Amino acid sequence: MICQACQSTIDPSDSWCRKCGAPLGQRVDPDNERRFVTILRADVIDSTGLVAELGPEEAVSRLEPALAAMRGAVRQFGGIVSKELGDGLAAVFGAPIADDNHAPLACHAAIELVRRVASLGDPGLKVRVGLHSGHVVAYMVASEFSKVYEIGGPAQHLAARLEAAAEANQIYVSEACQSLADGHVRFEFLGPKVLRGFNEPLPVYRIMGASDLSSWRVRRARSISRFVDRTTERTLLARAAEGTSEIRQTVLLLGDAGIGKSRLAHEFGQGLRADGWSLVAAECSPNLQGAPFSTLKRVLLPILEAVAKDPDDPADPRKDLPAIQQCALDAVLDFPISDPQWNDLEPDARRRAISDASCAIVEGMAHRQRTVLLIEDLHWIDRASDMVVAMIASLRTPGLLVLLTTRPDGMPVWIASCHAEVVAMRPLDDDSGLAMLADMLGPSETNADLKHRIISHTSNVPLFIEEVCRGLKDSGTLRGQWGDLALVRPIDELGIPASIQGVIAARLDRVSKQERSILQIAATLGPRSSEVMLRKVAGLPEDALQNRLSTLDRAELLVRIDSELEDALEFRHEMVRQVTYDSMVEKVRENLHARVVTALENDEAWRDAPERLCYHATQAKDWQKAFSHGRSAARKCLVRSAYADAADYFEIAMNSLDKTPMTRSREADAVDLRMEARMAFMWSGCVARALELGNEAEQRADAINDVGRKVAAMTVRASAQNFYGTPSEAVAIGEAVVRLAAEWGNQGWSNLAQYGLGQAYFVAGRYHSAEKLLAAVRARLLDPEAHAPIGTTPKYLLLLCCMMSSITHTVMGELEAAEQLQQQAAAIAEETGRPYDRVAAAYSGGWLMLGQGDPAAAAAILEDGFVLAQKHGIRLFVPVLACHLGMAYLEQGLFERARGMLTEAREEAKAVGYTSAVLRSLIYLALATWRLGEAKAAQTMLREARNTARQQGFSGLEAEALFGEAVVTPVTSEDNKAAVLASLRAAIAIASESGARPLQCKAEAMLAGMLARGNELS
Repeated sequence: MICQACQSTIDPSDSWCRKCGAPLGQRVDPDNERRFVTILRADVIDSTGLVAELGPEEAVSRLEPALAAMRGAVRQFGGIVSKELGDGLAAVFGAPIADDNHAPLACHAAIELVRRVASLGDPGLKVRVGLHSGHVVAYMVASEFSKVYEIGGPAQHLAARLEAAAEANQIYVSEACQSLADGHVRFEFLGPKVLRGFNEPLPVYRIMGASDLSSWRVRRARSISRFVDRTTERTLLARAAEGTSEIRQTVLLLGDAGIGKSRLAHEFGQGLRADGWSLVAAECSPNLQGAPFSTLKRVLLPILEAVAKDPDDPADPRKDLPAIQQCALDAVLDFPISDPQWNDLEPDARRRAISDASCAIVEGMAHRQRTVLLIEDLHWIDRASDMVVAMIASLRTPGLLVLLTTRPDGMPVWIASCHAEVVAMRPLDDDSGLAMLADMLGPSETNADLKHRIISHTSNVPLFIEEVCRGLKDSGTLRGQWGDLALVRPIDELGIPASIQGVIAARLDRVSKQERSILQIAATLGPRSSEVMLRKVAGLPEDALQNRLSTLDRAELLVRIDSELEDALEFRHEMVRQVTYDSMVEKVRENLHARVVTALENDEAWRDAPERLCYHATQAKDWQKAFSHGRSAARKCLVRSAYADAADYFEIAMNSLDKTPMTRSREADAVDLRMEARMAFMWSGCVARALELGNEAEQRADAINDVGRKVAAMTVRASAQNFYGTPSEAVAIGEAVVRLAAEWGNQGWSNLAQYGLGQAYFVAGRYHSAEKLLAAVRARLLDPEAHAPIGTTPKYLLLLCCMMSSITHTVMGELEAAEQLQQQAAAIAEETGRPYDRVAAAYSGGWLMLGQGDPAAAAAILEDGFVLAQKHGIRLFVPVLACHLGMAYLEQGLFERARGMLTEAREEAKAVGYTSAVLRSLIYLALATWRLGEAKAAQTMLREARNTARQQGFSGLEAEALFGEAVVTPVTSEDNKAAVLASLRAAIAIASESGARPLQCKAEAMLAGMLARGNELS
């Protein structure tokens, strides 16, 4: 029995092939996959008019020559005709086997297509062509009699629209294709054009012809970095050059695309040229693989031209050759041949004559002057030239260095027989990679993190480093000139530039389908995985798995590494993983992620990794599991005080749950989840989102007629309203919620509702009411049987009550009571050790120190809290801590420092949506501004704060603003004096009613002083 995948012999009793691991009894057809390709669309213009009056046979005869010419042009340059359209065709380059030159090949095919149709001699046959490079889904369509390779996706529509827009015998190209083929092909920019089906005009280019630049010159022109390192390789090359004094030396530089083979070869060749060597450089072209002797012609022409131009050596190197060898050279160089003897030769004799003549020319040059013959990209050499180059590389002529380059999949079969030294090119080391980046980005340390990210992302492959940097500059992420670039915005993903996607895809296509499946599983698992987990997901026989892993390790795609993780596997660089992952169609990805979820859930070591489980469940679109693991991940983040991360996971959990079937149970879970999520959003400063969650939960609870959950939702909404809305709104909803909670009888939610209402009273300036309610809640929470709602503990709620009560007593001047409550809050924070609890205790502690007249101690406490809040993302506290820290600096006479901190506090409060904090920061910012000599600006700010506080019902803050106005207004006129007196009396009235005794006393003292001075003006 034969395995259909690898053709090896297998035991009929096996269900798996022991060699490749393919399941037996199944057909092996190409899977659907995503590919980055270039699409060619071409058709005959007005074909309907050409055949309208013809019979079927005549119509076919009229159009078939054009279609045949199109097919021939596409196939000449390695394209696949994916669909014929009657009067045209669609073709794809770069699939099913990836080719990093797909865009230049498609452009050359388009040029040849137009030429071939024009050469038919039928003036009525005019074609138009459209080209676009992009991602497609490639798949095999099988019918009863045949299979057709087709592509799908938006990219093909753009190619079709470009084709439709093109003029007769013109080739229109998208910007994506032009950027990949630029240098190999000449383009004219036509400007933005409106194409049918696209909302915005798109840039369009027209092909003007093939470029005469060599591939090396194109790469050199694009290069943005200097040549670095390669000390080992240069030493080997130098040793080979020295050895040519005795006999010809051949060196093959072997490495993947982008590794720097050409750069090293040309840098070394130019160095020899400077030392008096003659340099002959030629390259094999992917466009000319089908043209016999195309590479040999590029070798011979520069030798013959160099001799012809040298006045010191007028001799024609061909004159001493036998006549038949001279004809052989003329045949290679496409010169006319009149000697009938040549025409009578058998093909083998002709090939032998060409080889002998070519070797003689090269030997003659080496005799005259030491020569380095550089032939690049042997993986693209035409078959006819390959035989001749093999003979040249085997010459024994002294003074000749044959320097060759190739990719691993293009290693010549004759390389061993010519005793060549093979130099395997490796990526740069980290120091050399950083040297490249310093040359491109600049030496500044400000880009140090970015440089290290690029090194890790590209694994120090020079081309990849260059193209990633170019992409960042072209996108505007890096600004400036090469050698002095600055990062202007954060980078989430470095991505894979289009120019190197084909390079990586071509490497992946070297491995078998079975090995590719292992790569896909590893890519799904992440940049690093364990062999144990890969084995569980793959479900392969051990021998088959190890064979595949060994192949991938040798190919340096997925390698074994030394790690604390047993049997760790890692992609050589992240780009390989990304291209592998991106090549999978959505259904394949979902299936693999689902298998990973199952494997992780069944592994004891991974059960406490909800973040990873959540990611894979979400990618698998298993919404029930995504909800469950997302909620677990959010809870885990809350435990470690990662509130922003917790909010993200709660969002995933909520969105995932909403994608499950609608049931009453689902809706109940949705409400509960929003209740639990409220703290993560509040603490991370997403107050508006917390308010939305309350509204959403209330509506959903109403829809299922669940009173208890409605009360909970209203409580959440009320808590958010304390920060986001006006005091009157917060008090109104708070009082309603307290009544409903009492009727419902759930003590936990009742405690939270009453705490929220106490906070609302405080914000509204009703300090007596606030303390009375907070005291009642505190008393209940001290009971060992105390209750708190989901997502909260009684101890945490008690801490908040102590914090809020201490602040309230401080504002009321009852410092002894405030201190006792602050000690309770600090003790709880010390006991729990949670960052949030410590920040809350620091906030009330700083407020107490300010009330006790010790601003230095207040600043020390608040600074610690401020740093802790920023470190752990407790953004809700950042503006109020910054505000009171600014107040502490102000009272110490550190006016500039105070202004800076209060400005930051106000901006943070605005960003969070913390209304009262915006006003309080503005009031004390005005006082700092006044202290710095800007009285008018301070007056304007305080007037704004007072009016806003009055309009929105912040009576306590209105009193503080009024007192501030009295302080900063100079009593230089009767009008000013009257305004100051009015402000003081209004502040006293509000402070007296609210219970803000310290503020009342300060205002009364200032008022008494002014009245004592009578009519005196300052």
